[in-house]
Amino acid sequence: MTRRTAQFSCSILLAGLLAGVAGIITVEVLHHIEHFAYHYLDGTLLDGVAAAPPQRRVLAPVIGGALAGLGWWLLRRRAHRHANLTAMADAGLQVLLVGSGASLGRESAPRQLASAFTDLAIRRLALTTRDVEIVLACAAGAGLGAVYSVPLGGALFTARVLMKTWHPRVVGAALITSSLAVAVAYPVTHFERPLTWPDHSMSYLFIALAMLIAPGAAAVGLAFNWLVAQATPRPQRSSWLLIPTIALTGLVIGVCAIFRPELPGNGRSILIETVGINLSLAAALALFALKPLLTALYLRAGAVGGLITPALATGAAAGTAATLVINHLTHSHIQVAAAALTCSAGVLAVTQRAPAFAALFTWEMARPPEWLLLVFLVSAFTAHGIQMLARRLRQQSTILSDSAE
Repeated sequence: MTRRTAQFSCSILLAGLLAGVAGIITVEVLHHIEHFAYHYLDGTLLDGVAAAPPQRRVLAPVIGGALAGLGWWLLRRRAHRHANLTAMADAGLQVLLVGSGASLGRESAPRQLASAFTDLAIRRLALTTRDVEIVLACAAGAGLGAVYSVPLGGALFTARVLMKTWHPRVVGAALITSSLAVAVAYPVTHFERPLTWPDHSMSYLFIALAMLIAPGAAAVGLAFNWLVAQATPRPQRSSWLLIPTIALTGLVIGVCAIFRPELPGNGRSILIETVGINLSLAAALALFALKPLLTALYLRAGAVGGLITPALATGAAAGTAATLVINHLTHSHIQVAAAALTCSAGVLAVTQRAPAFAALFTWEMARPPEWLLLVFLVSAFTAHGIQMLARRLRQQSTILSDSAE
């Protein structure tokens, strides 16, 4: 074994261990913030946002938003020499915001923490620029895998979303780091409430149904992408107005949470309700409309956070609403949970432009029967194909317009 290979191997192991630590820190801090914001009242432990009184649902995201806005204003006022410390502080503010109820994903924070920790740890190793790029990408993907306990999803996030390759060296390194990170973080992450899959029989005809669901999923994913692109300010906001704007956005989601307590947070509560088949048509439609709008509102206000679980939740709500309508009109008995998550996989494939990752991540998150992975793959790749076709048609239309002028 050459010295370069040995040091690369050591850096991969370090990345996996440190990504697991980043996952533990993220989950522990997030849980403490959530408990402080929603779960405790006069010394009594409450069971989530739904059990919290209305004033608590409103005040928690307002106060969390104001504190996060203050932190980002201080952080963005001037350029910082220590990029890793800046990334850690930014990750901490994201956790504060999501824990207090913001409609953003929590996966961006552990990715930043894992990359920052790993960058500090491998600086003395004799690695090439390409090796460093691979190791830091593996750390980021492993951080995502750690907080959601999705080792394969974390590895594919590294390979297909961050590195955009199937190269064996990248895939192998990603699998090692993500698996190690999930194992390290497991003592903390296994306490999270799992998605309980309904005990209903399902038909292999779902594979054909996935192709029918995919166009709708592609449309939802494209609309989600457009909304995010329009909402994201360029350049990023850095004035003192971050404090009132993010706080006011917290007020909006707090008022919405009085009626729909599934809205605060990254979207996992929507997935739990979807898989548990606990949503009515009106509730599913409300969540489908409000979840992406609230996510976009936070981005517009200047907040930063993940978009994976908000996209998943939007797809799940859309799939639930469509399935309930179809079941009512045709008197059929399509399983709502399976159809909803099939739609989620398609939406995520479009928003992340990585169908293999989308299908596997959705499957690992929900833990449905194994054969449904094939259904999710069909939906994800079909939706991604529709996205690529739409992009090609737009390009051809632009070329034709330019030539006509």
